[in-house]
Amino acid sequence: MIDFLAKAPTLDANWRAVVLFGRNVASYKFALAKTLLGLADRADDRVHLEDLATPFARHLCEHLRLVDKQTTSPSSKFLDACRAFNRGELSDDALIGTTARLGFNNVLDAFHVVGSGPVPVRFFEDERNGGRGGGAIRLTDHLRQLTGSLQGGGLSDEAEARWRLVETAWYLDLPRAGIAVQADAAQDLLYLPANHRIRRTSLTRVRGALNGYQRGRCSTAGWRCRWQPPKWITSSRGS
Repeated sequence: MIDFLAKAPTLDANWRAVVLFGRNVASYKFALAKTLLGLADRADDRVHLEDLATPFARHLCEHLRLVDKQTTSPSSKFLDACRAFNRGELSDDALIGTTARLGFNNVLDAFHVVGSGPVPVRFFEDERNGGRGGGAIRLTDHLRQLTGSLQGGGLSDEAEARWRLVETAWYLDLPRAGIAVQADAAQDLLYLPANHRIRRTSLTRVRGALNGYQRGRCSTAGWRCRWQPPKWITSSRGS
C-alpha cells in the first residue's frame, strides 16, 4: 500500500488504497464506499445516519442474497436484521432504524485506515455524537472532486468487484491468496475454475477487478492493455 500511494498520491490512489488494501473483517467498507460515491453530488454535504442507512443497507441486503457470509465474525445483529428484511420479516423503516443504530458502529471509524494508520486524504468527516450513535457524517470536497474526475466513473464498479472477490473467499473459507482466480478474455469475466469442492463460479468483470490496481489506466483502452496482474489471477481464453 505504501508503494501504491508513494508512486502517485492522488485522490483516486487514496480511495483505491482504502478499497483494495484496507483491512477486511466485514464487507461494510465496500457498502460504505458505494454509498459515499452515490451521495457525492447531493446539495447538502451533511448526511444524517438515517439517510446514509438507506443505500448502505440496500447494498448489503443485495449481497446477502448472493453470499450469506459478509463478515469474519460468527454473528452480527445488524446482518441478521438485513437477512430478516430479505425474508420479508422486517419493514423498511425497521431496517433503516437498525442500520442507523448498529450498522455504522465500526465502519465509520475504520474506513480510512489502511495498514497501521489512515490514508492522508479523508472523504468524509465523522460528526456523530461523541463519535458513536446518532448524528451524521459530512462529505468532504475531496469526495466531490474524486467523483467529478476522469477516474470517478469507474470507482463504484471497482468497489463492487473487490467486494465479490472478498466475499467469495469468505464463503469458501479460503485466504485471499489461496484463490486461483482466472480471467476469461472472451467474456470479460473473472471466475473460479471448478475443482473437487466447487463448480465453476463467475465472480465479476475483469475490468472492474483490475482497474484499481492499474490506477484507471485501462479504463478507456480496455482491460487488455499492458498490466501486471495480482498474483491471485491467471489468464485464460475461457470456454
